[in-house]
Amino acid sequence: STQQPHWFLFFEVNDNSTYGEANKSSQTKQTLFVSISLDSLENKNMSRPELTGHASLFYNAKEARKYDSSSRMIGVQREITDRAIELLRLPDGKPSFILDVGCGSGLSGQVLEEKGHVWVGCDVSRDMLDVANERIERLRENTSDNSGNGKDMMNDSDDEEDNSGTMVSTGDLMHHDMGTGLPFRPASFDACISISALQWLCYSNSKSQIPKRRLTRFFSSLYQVLRRGGRAVLQFYPETSEQAILISECAAKVGFAGGVVVDYPNSTKAKKHYLVLSFDRAYKAPEGLTDGSLLAQTQTGVRVDAKDNSKKKRPPKKKKGGVKTKEWIVHKKEVQRKKGKDTRPDTKYTARKRPTKF
Repeated sequence: STQQPHWFLFFEVNDNSTYGEANKSSQTKQTLFVSISLDSLENKNMSRPELTGHASLFYNAKEARKYDSSSRMIGVQREITDRAIELLRLPDGKPSFILDVGCGSGLSGQVLEEKGHVWVGCDVSRDMLDVANERIERLRENTSDNSGNGKDMMNDSDDEEDNSGTMVSTGDLMHHDMGTGLPFRPASFDACISISALQWLCYSNSKSQIPKRRLTRFFSSLYQVLRRGGRAVLQFYPETSEQAILISECAAKVGFAGGVVVDYPNSTKAKKHYLVLSFDRAYKAPEGLTDGSLLAQTQTGVRVDAKDNSKKKRPPKKKKGGVKTKEWIVHKKEVQRKKGKDTRPDTKYTARKRPTKF
């Protein structure tokens, strides 16, 4: 029936409520309530999707297709990935084996392929991985078709591109929740990147999910799977300065050194946070693209761009000078009488000082 989607969505929005069985007869009221709830939920999703629940539920098949086909999202992801690769400072002319945590639909992996690197991506959303796998399979099919053509038989099979300009996919995918740790052999990767995924670990969707434990488990496993001398650049969107501090403290606790690089700190939309990690204890993270400074710094830990919440104190109001003498009060009362206002008569107690305050 037409009311079935409304019933389903009603219980999804109010999963902790027992209101659903109370008013089955009033279908119009329930449908209106669901529409209002969904509108408010949509607005919340646009600003902070981490508040809506697990990432695998938010990035469903519809959201994954929309994410991968949005020209604005593609441009933003490409810009962030280019910046992350720049901060990694990988050796020139040599392909690196890179781990992409929270790879999503493979937009960041596509940039890694264009740079000539080999990558492995993991994500908690199967629908996002399906979109990424379709792109990888499509590239491989095109590559195999071109390699079977007689005109391309003389091409070197190790080239990243053939003469037709088709990019060869160098990526692989894995369905995994980074909050449970990374299931790879020690010292497997030369570097690691993560685009817009790390902040998801700061939220819990059940009693068993404790943000600090999940962050510590993730950074501990990342410390193991990276080769010594490797680096990690993790771009994230902290909701508060406390989240940035929590993330940095967990990274420093397992042995990482580095810092948070903040690009465009004075811009609301362009501001980006990059957690740059290294094994070198003397390593200092580079500065952001503007003159933003990092507020907290430790010698062997991680620097954090904390928000200054201190409010500027207003100067106290100046009291009106002068003492109200008896002559001033008598004159004031005389002026009020001339204006026709009701004024008390003058007595011997007029303007008399009281010994104590009431």
